[in-house]
Amino acid sequence: MRTRLFKLLLALSISMPFVSLELAKAQRQPPRPQITPAAEGSIPAPVDLLGFSPGDDRKLASWNQVLSYFDKLDRASHRVKFESLGKTTMGAPFVMATISAPENLARLDEYKRIQDLLADPRKLGAPGGRDRKAAGLMKRGKTIVLITCGIHSTEVGSYLSSMLIAHRLASSNEPHILEILKNTIILLVPSLNPDGVDIVKNWYDKTLGTPYEGTSPPELYHKYVGHDNNRDWYAFTQVETKITVDKIHNVWHPQIVHDIHQQGEYGARLFLPPYMPPVEPNVPKQIVEGYTELGSFMARELRAKGFAGITTNSTYDAWTPARAYSHYHGGVRILSETASARIASPISVKFEQLRGQEGVDAKKESANFGPLWRGGAWHLRDITNYMTTAAFTLLTHASQNRERWLSRYYEIGKEAVHPRKPGQLWGFVVIPSETNNYDQDLVKILERGGVETTYARRRRAFVANGMKYPAYARIIPLNQPYGGFAKALLEKQNYPNLRDASGRPIAPYDVTAHTLPLLMDVNVEAVLAPFNYPKPRNEGEDIGTTGQGPAAGNKPPRNGLYKSSFPSMDEGWTRWILEQRPLRFFSLSDEDIRPNDLRARFDAIIIPDQPPATILNGYRPGAMPTEYTGGMGTAGVKALREFVEQGGTLVCLNRASSFAIEQFKLPVRNVVAGVSEKEFFVPGSILRIELDTSHPISRGMPKETIAWVEDSPVFEVLTAGSAGILPAMSAEREPADRMSALPASNVRIIARYSSDKNPLLSGWLLGDNRIRGKAALVEVTMGKGRIILFGFRPQYRAQSLATYPLFFNAISGR
Repeated sequence: MRTRLFKLLLALSISMPFVSLELAKAQRQPPRPQITPAAEGSIPAPVDLLGFSPGDDRKLASWNQVLSYFDKLDRASHRVKFESLGKTTMGAPFVMATISAPENLARLDEYKRIQDLLADPRKLGAPGGRDRKAAGLMKRGKTIVLITCGIHSTEVGSYLSSMLIAHRLASSNEPHILEILKNTIILLVPSLNPDGVDIVKNWYDKTLGTPYEGTSPPELYHKYVGHDNNRDWYAFTQVETKITVDKIHNVWHPQIVHDIHQQGEYGARLFLPPYMPPVEPNVPKQIVEGYTELGSFMARELRAKGFAGITTNSTYDAWTPARAYSHYHGGVRILSETASARIASPISVKFEQLRGQEGVDAKKESANFGPLWRGGAWHLRDITNYMTTAAFTLLTHASQNRERWLSRYYEIGKEAVHPRKPGQLWGFVVIPSETNNYDQDLVKILERGGVETTYARRRRAFVANGMKYPAYARIIPLNQPYGGFAKALLEKQNYPNLRDASGRPIAPYDVTAHTLPLLMDVNVEAVLAPFNYPKPRNEGEDIGTTGQGPAAGNKPPRNGLYKSSFPSMDEGWTRWILEQRPLRFFSLSDEDIRPNDLRARFDAIIIPDQPPATILNGYRPGAMPTEYTGGMGTAGVKALREFVEQGGTLVCLNRASSFAIEQFKLPVRNVVAGVSEKEFFVPGSILRIELDTSHPISRGMPKETIAWVEDSPVFEVLTAGSAGILPAMSAEREPADRMSALPASNVRIIARYSSDKNPLLSGWLLGDNRIRGKAALVEVTMGKGRIILFGFRPQYRAQSLATYPLFFNAISGR
């Protein structure tokens, strides 16, 4: 069996002292293992198929090459079982390699059963005997480790490292590798986003040797959601998420998930847990203990092997379930983030170029950072060395502490299923909707996440604790293995007011709110123990559901969706939402939007959330090939103006509204533009808005609904003066010549923030006084047409179903 490649890689990684001349040399010129093709009949190394070793400069593998390599590994090694789990968004195979000792692979069903029993101690019989039975299972069970690579496709070291990891596990007879194979079952996913592998490789190869070598492709590397594919771990909207949850997480219930990523090139060389505060309250304490113990162990071991620039407890938090499915399902998530190069091209970083991140200064050693990386050349080989060494360090801990990991896992399940005491939160009741199916959509999300739901007997109305509940009300008790997942998604979030020494708010890594009943407009009631209801004798069949959109008329509107050359995730989400519904639309590139015949082709044009300067100017000249630079430009602005004046509807989402205000000199201003974060800050929260339900866009909606607010404008209508118009605001905030050609009477407010209620419903909001009574959604008439300005994202990540009607009504000509 072939061990030479990995023994050499390991020797190179562990021979470097903490700070040494050898380390400095390695930073300037990474080690290049001498690789020869495998002999006939041995375990093939990646070089044998690819013609290069993963980690070589300027070399990327295609997805077909990755598949071919793992297929050959499966055929050659009795330690590897390679399988396809389904098809991706674009039809590529989504695959997984299960790697372990041959005797373990022969008994996979048995180990799955052990995992299932430890996850749900109720299946072990009466409470008095559960611990004894669990102890027996822990003696037999294995640590299940899921290693996920390549979800973010420009982070190419990750999917390339999967082949290096797999080869060493399949071929090495080193004693500690054999011990890992004996004590663990490794589920290795080479890429959570296979489509993106080729999107990035094709662009990289196309631009290799040009001034644009190492740039990101001018398209989303997931067809619809780009980088947000790692924000889908509770909404489950995308195909790849569903496959991973349905066929890996919910089948194997891994104790450890190692999610291999890359971060910016000018910060720390590697991040490992523990995470920064805050931790979402429903994450079990054993999960926090587990990722702290394991991440700290990995950091110590890597430092001892001579790896520099390692940070813990910085930048990344454990707040949102959107990035950490396993935290609510008994498994720790070990996020590793290695510094990037320029895709596969090396870079040179001077020490003075290193920058700080939240909680760490890359130029200063501290309790959570060190030893210093002094700068120098940074190659793809450095990235794969950090990644593979970190992965094997994790596997070593998983192997050496097998029973500890299984015991921790069992304790999580044991605490989850304990009965609730009187007065404690018992669970939730989902009240069926009379107007849509969103309650059923919410339940489907919970059930995909392993949450058990039930009805009262015969699905009839019932009375419990003095309250009457309607027929078909869905009951969700919390004393079940994944009750914490349900609780996290059903309750409101109260994000802590975290500030740095200067008083600046410390932003979350992602967002602060994930309350599905608010986002989806579903009435969910919390209930306390004891909660006695007539239990069903037979659950029967579930109720099917499909998401609701506007009914298709005889003549559907002709919609255009602007698709900038500078990729926008909000555009991708909007495109995905439109494709799920019977609405005709066309994607409009920068070139498509410049002609002056837009009105003849479209009734409504949507400009998704994107910074105004990006919409107007796109990539700067020289940053990308000429055909991708320049944005829509002044020609596009002129064409959109004519489109509206001739009777079209321009729908602007979130930051795109500021683009319209600026370019069309609308009699509206953004009252929070330029305001310090110390005075106003809302980093992805759910706010309360009040609707003018007489307006066609909000007709049929309740008087009060939600708004997803994140980098959002807040509107105020300009006052009409003697000349008809006053400047928007002082020259300190906006250009002095910003005078509107339209009167204030052309503006109608459709939604505003309450004057007498706190706008915050879930998440974090600083400076609510600045937005009380201000507008969140306005219509501005211009010529024969109109411009709809959304000061929020009405279709946020395909989750905010509560405000879908506003969006659909706006583009449907209402």
